[in-house]
Amino acid sequence: MKASQFLITTLKEAPADAEVVSHQLMTRAGMIKKLGAGIYTYMPMGLRVIQKVERIVREEMNRAGGIELSMPVIQPAELWAETNRFETMGPELLRIKDRHNRDFVVQPTSEEVVTDIARSEFRSYKQLPKNLYQIQTKFRDERRPRFGLMRGREFIMKDAYSFDRDAAAAKASYQVMATAYRAIFDRFGLTYRAVAADSGAIGGDLSEEFQVIAATGEDAIVYCPGSEYAANMEKAQALAPVGVAAPATQDMACTPTPQASTCAAVANLLGIPLSATVKSLVLASETKGEDGKPAGVKIWLLLLRGDHDMNEVKVGKLDQFTNGFRFATIEEIDTYFGCKPGYLGPINTLKPVDMLVDREVAVMSDWVCGANQPDHHMTGVNWGRDIALPAAVADIRNVVAGDLSPDGQGVLAIQRGIEVGHIFYLGTKYSQAMNATFLNDNGKPSHFEMGCYGIGVSRLPAAAVEQNHDERGMIWPAAIAPFTVVICPINMDRSEAVKDAAHKLYNELLAADVDVILDDRGERPGAMLADWELIGVPHRVVLGDRGLQSGEVEYQARRDTESTKLPAQDLAQALLSKIGR
Repeated sequence: MKASQFLITTLKEAPADAEVVSHQLMTRAGMIKKLGAGIYTYMPMGLRVIQKVERIVREEMNRAGGIELSMPVIQPAELWAETNRFETMGPELLRIKDRHNRDFVVQPTSEEVVTDIARSEFRSYKQLPKNLYQIQTKFRDERRPRFGLMRGREFIMKDAYSFDRDAAAAKASYQVMATAYRAIFDRFGLTYRAVAADSGAIGGDLSEEFQVIAATGEDAIVYCPGSEYAANMEKAQALAPVGVAAPATQDMACTPTPQASTCAAVANLLGIPLSATVKSLVLASETKGEDGKPAGVKIWLLLLRGDHDMNEVKVGKLDQFTNGFRFATIEEIDTYFGCKPGYLGPINTLKPVDMLVDREVAVMSDWVCGANQPDHHMTGVNWGRDIALPAAVADIRNVVAGDLSPDGQGVLAIQRGIEVGHIFYLGTKYSQAMNATFLNDNGKPSHFEMGCYGIGVSRLPAAAVEQNHDERGMIWPAAIAPFTVVICPINMDRSEAVKDAAHKLYNELLAADVDVILDDRGERPGAMLADWELIGVPHRVVLGDRGLQSGEVEYQARRDTESTKLPAQDLAQALLSKIGR
């Protein structure tokens, strides 16, 4: 490719709304162009990166036995109604109507469509297993699209779906995909972690996320440096406390705590560790009658250590909240506690309230909690003596750095990551809802056991930039760089020697199947080199009259701080050795 035939549109300054490095640099390098909120055009330079991501994904998916197809972006709502996701998925699902007033959705994912394919095409167990995948445009109506390709509304995703005859076979297919995903992300040349994850709205009970490590990542990754344990914050656990609460050493007392409405303020006022306080969170859940209709509201009091935060995903998976939960209203709190938030506690409530206690709180002694009186807290509270330990004790908190790893192999650490891949074992969640069956070896209908496997194709380049950049611009891993080599001739229009050397090297690299671009735009040397540092091509060769006369050219890898000399004679061979060819 010659630069004069390509579209290169670099900017000196990033747009004002570009908050993270990838958004700033990809916009400045002319890789993406904003069309609307969370909607971007992939410009030629950026599209080359995305296409290289797609090629690696496609190669490894095919190697793992995947079968590629392409499902429609616009999907009939009746399929989504079969799984009830047309109603339950929420506002992120973009719903539209055609001229006949029929409902459709713009696909955020394709479980329903692929399950419909399976139930019509896979009749017998002899046709299984099967893994269907696509690389396709998706749309999710994000409440707050931001960070460029990191959190857009329209994006490209590889989504795959496996179909098996039983749970054992499905979990084997899951492991095949887990291995394939590691091969994919290894080829990208990025630092990543595979972590245990919650399945979220997709469903299922076996799940892993693939997180690219980056300080700007939205996700917290919990891991143990001394073992293989890793999970996202939603899923992560610490080692369960052992034993029971220590014997009481204090009498319980109602203690004035003026203006101290938070655990931190109470700890500071009383001169005690924050870990000696207990915070009270009030939740409400809907109860249903025998007819399945709403029958009322149940109020719950959750107790957590003052230095811990509630994990909503863990809470939502408890049997007590199978119908969901919400935070209680001020009116509900006043009815049960007779006090405003900030001073709530389990002792002396106005009405009986069901308690759910975090397992760390269950082994505390001499703890401090709200007294259900303004500007007062109870001190010296102990289980058994002052309040009965409830039956409902569970892990309902986020872990913190320094917690003991659940495998007993050390302490937990936390780093930031960007989710670029996610794999799920779905079971029969969708096949049962859509009555998708096949004839098993006993001649009877059975529901497909399914798995789901996604990669954020258009998010991954942004994640790569977040992990690989400097003050000059992007530093692309070689596997997904828009070009592998850039040839920068100085004053080529004024020197036949430079022109001839540049074209000779260009043609030799093309013949060696190197992805090379020759910058023949006639730009000033400083501007030309700045463009390619911004774009982040891994290898750069600069040819000038003076160097050619002395038999040398300048070579610089993008990560190098200084250039080195290569012999002008047999330059192509010398360069090929530099790029590992």
